[in-house]
Amino acid sequence: MLNDALFYDSYEIIGGEKFMSPSANPYHNNVMGRLYNILSTYVHDKKCGYVFTDSMDVHLPDGNLFKPDLSVVKIENASIINWHKAIYGAPDMVVEVLSRSTRKRDVTVKKDIYESNGVKEYWVIDPFVKAVDVYTLIDGKFYFNDSYVKFTPDEFEDLTDAEKAEVKTDIRVGIFEDLVINVADIFSWDFDS
Repeated sequence: MLNDALFYDSYEIIGGEKFMSPSANPYHNNVMGRLYNILSTYVHDKKCGYVFTDSMDVHLPDGNLFKPDLSVVKIENASIINWHKAIYGAPDMVVEVLSRSTRKRDVTVKKDIYESNGVKEYWVIDPFVKAVDVYTLIDGKFYFNDSYVKFTPDEFEDLTDAEKAEVKTDIRVGIFEDLVINVADIFSWDFDS
């Protein structure tokens, strides 16, 4: 017997309009796998939440249906998880990895929708420049926390002293006060030096 899910389209619903969700390329998949491993290990060890990948439907309170590249639901908000279907509510944290086809939507429309639905933390990962932009919800509005970039040694040496002083590599995960992720851990293949 075939699994019926094999015949379903992968799509999101934004403002009542259906958008197909393209499959991830290997680099995108690797970036998400690395971040998933870090976050899922943390929440498992601390018994403080759940981490989901882009195969999970997220039905937001305003009626939009998204498939975030990664979403985190803290244990105290687990009631929004229907373990047989999907997430029905706003995850505590959402991560989107930019692609050429979704870039504009991820940093404009989807960011605004996540904000209006009460997602507490939104990360936008740009795999092309190896950067993570972090937004934190404060009083119902997203505020830009910072941008974290992985530079190669040569790229770092080309920076001015003032630019080097501004480089931030350790991302403090806002929804978990004691979790810090180095940006290099997100963008490195296991065999990279």
